[in-house]
Amino acid sequence: MQNIPSVDLRDFLSGNPERKQKFVNEIGKAFEEIGFVALKGHFLDDKLVGELYGEIRNFFSLPLETKYSYEIPGIGGQRGYVSFGKEHAKGKKEGDLKEFWHFGQYVDKDSKYAAEYPDNVEVTELPRFNVVGKEAYQMLEKTGITVLQALALHLGLDEHYFDQYGYEGNSILRPIHYPPITSEPENAIRAAAHGDINLITLLMGAQGRGLQVQNHDGEWIDAIAEPDELVINVGDMLSRHTNNRLKSTIHQVVNPPRELWGTSRYSIPFFMHPVSDMRLDVLENCIDAENPKLYDDISAGEFLYERLVDLGLIKK
Repeated sequence: MQNIPSVDLRDFLSGNPERKQKFVNEIGKAFEEIGFVALKGHFLDDKLVGELYGEIRNFFSLPLETKYSYEIPGIGGQRGYVSFGKEHAKGKKEGDLKEFWHFGQYVDKDSKYAAEYPDNVEVTELPRFNVVGKEAYQMLEKTGITVLQALALHLGLDEHYFDQYGYEGNSILRPIHYPPITSEPENAIRAAAHGDINLITLLMGAQGRGLQVQNHDGEWIDAIAEPDELVINVGDMLSRHTNNRLKSTIHQVVNPPRELWGTSRYSIPFFMHPVSDMRLDVLENCIDAENPKLYDDISAGEFLYERLVDLGLIKK
């Protein structure tokens, strides 16, 4: 496969059984073959997208000392600011060439998960920043839940199987700034080759070259979406849960050509995580004689902790 398939969520939501099944078949096939799709018909409108990018540019343009004041120690970077070069890919020692922000889950104070999630960090210099971030978070979560409903049907599960794990899940909205490159990087790129931790990732900002996906032949192909599309990929949690039937694909963000080093790149992934007590044990209907069980039993919370240590965001 040399490109990313495009699917339209409006088919799934159409009320037409044939169109709904068409979407289930298309996204299921794509996630089995390459683990990535470009998605039209999501719940983000152009006004919200434009405002979100504006607020993100405003934040990353703040003075460094101001941004550092929003870097919260002791929470593994789960909320607020994470400074340039702090995160690295699993197995790499060089930090990625990026800085980013984390918006996290919004739950009622009486939720069983309220004590588990750190509070979101308010940026006092930008009164619209948190308002717009919350709205985008919730629209991306709504989109992700709907995609998971289609995947549940593809897997032979109840359509709403994932709902109980996605609502109130430990999902993260991560606006990323890849600053201009000012000198030759030593063994570092904007985001080194990696697989995502979570169930699925919904990515805004894949309209230009940079994001690359590794196909099953080991070739790197450009993943470029249309302006109205999100790029969605399978994460390691979902791959593990389905015994690799749905594939978590290695991807990277490469450095631009030298003539574009002076430019910033912004992208906004939404990492859709389940609640921490979801079992990621391999689904029984994904195990057979040809596909023996590949993974030990583990909870989502245990798996996330292991991976945050691998990424250098939590120190043992």
